[in-house]
Amino acid sequence: MSQPLHVTPHPPAASPPPAVRIRDFTRRFGQTTVLRDLDIDIGQGEFVALLGRSGSGKTTLLRTLAGLDPADGQTVVTPAAKAIVFQDPRLLPWKTVWRNVALGLSGANVRDRAEAALAEVQLSHRLDAWPATLSGGEAQRVALARALVREPGLLLLDEPFAALDALTRIRMHGLVLALWRKHTPAVLLVTHDVDEAITLADRVLVLNEGRIAAEERIDLPRPRDPDAAFHAIRTRLLGHLGVEVPVRRPAPTEGALVAFPSGEMVA
Repeated sequence: MSQPLHVTPHPPAASPPPAVRIRDFTRRFGQTTVLRDLDIDIGQGEFVALLGRSGSGKTTLLRTLAGLDPADGQTVVTPAAKAIVFQDPRLLPWKTVWRNVALGLSGANVRDRAEAALAEVQLSHRLDAWPATLSGGEAQRVALARALVREPGLLLLDEPFAALDALTRIRMHGLVLALWRKHTPAVLLVTHDVDEAITLADRVLVLNEGRIAAEERIDLPRPRDPDAAFHAIRTRLLGHLGVEVPVRRPAPTEGALVAFPSGEMVA
């Protein structure tokens, strides 16, 4: 009689550690506490948007993750390679476009790497242009190329589309998504625009009074049309931000009775 076969199950594969890990983080300026007891994880390759009112601590958090502000004695873990794109492109006016992208790069083939990054943002024809000759959208694309040429594990975006016109902003959304898919950094986008957050992110966090007040996972297929599911998420996020969205009532058909809260009926 044969013996039963004993199979040792393989343990499940361990999940990769998050690209960003913050635990119990607090930031004070004098007597003012801007961030308090903050816990945040951002997965590798995850796109997260951060919403909040002015003064809620969004930029303070971004500066901490970028390493621009110290986090002495607190748990703030980020990739070694990270880059930030601000609302203002912050290009050096005395350097040409490719030299702005190559700023701070070291090693071999610096110009080739800068040119490749500019090709990705469709600016190969502007390599030797001066920043003063660029449109707002072109300048932001240069800033994006300067960030991505460093192959960051974490890309921080501080309202980079806020100063752009509507059509340029839509084009930039598509470009950022395409580059994110190709380079797969973890992304944290700070924005005041709820629609922008839903359009771009895998997950949206709402920061209020220094704490994460709400979280929404966006499980809509891309590209995201403003359908009923989109508007439902938008309404919830606006509610978390303290914005009341009026209920849309369908227009009555001719001859129908409309009931008002007072009980009055009008034909």
